[in-house]
Amino acid sequence: MNSPSWPVELTDGDVALRPIKMRDQRPWREVNRRNRDWLRPWEATIPPPGPSGPIVHRPTYRQMVRHLRAEAHAGRMLPFVIEYQGRLVGQLTVAGITWGSMCSGHVGYWVDRSVAGRGVMPTAVALAVDHCFRSVGLHRIEVCIRPENGPSRRVVEKLGFREEGLRPRYLHIDGAWRDHLVFALTAEEVPEGLLRRWHQARPRNTA
Repeated sequence: MNSPSWPVELTDGDVALRPIKMRDQRPWREVNRRNRDWLRPWEATIPPPGPSGPIVHRPTYRQMVRHLRAEAHAGRMLPFVIEYQGRLVGQLTVAGITWGSMCSGHVGYWVDRSVAGRGVMPTAVALAVDHCFRSVGLHRIEVCIRPENGPSRRVVEKLGFREEGLRPRYLHIDGAWRDHLVFALTAEEVPEGLLRRWHQARPRNTA
């Protein structure tokens, strides 16, 4: 993706998004290890192979980064790590980028439990959405969340995403096909920018 939209670093106060790198392996693994039990119910898993399907293994960190960067350069993905006060605390990826008559993508994210409730995740999502609408040229952003995932749902609710409905058995999560709620925004809904909306709403939020 040879354009101003990638690679790019996005910042707002103590929160920053930057492209994921090979040298992030040690802090990325450390954060994942500490948050293993907290993240497991919401993490994608690989379903068992079908009768004639290949056995697919979870990628290594290096394989994951190579794939994410290749997809980024092909214009199909924006893979970021999240930093808070200069420390790696999570990951945010804009994936499934589709052009043509759709101009859409979907956002997935996770964050270190130790910084949850400090506004890190809403700020990161707002930064990514504004970048997608203003620099990348997307028209619609979706976030799909398990109904049971209260913390993740609070992120999109704080930012004013619309809830559009339920997708039954949408993704393989924590060992089974799980229902997901769909939340979405289009560029016309946030002409002032999502980050500005978040800053205006944040004083009324308790987390």
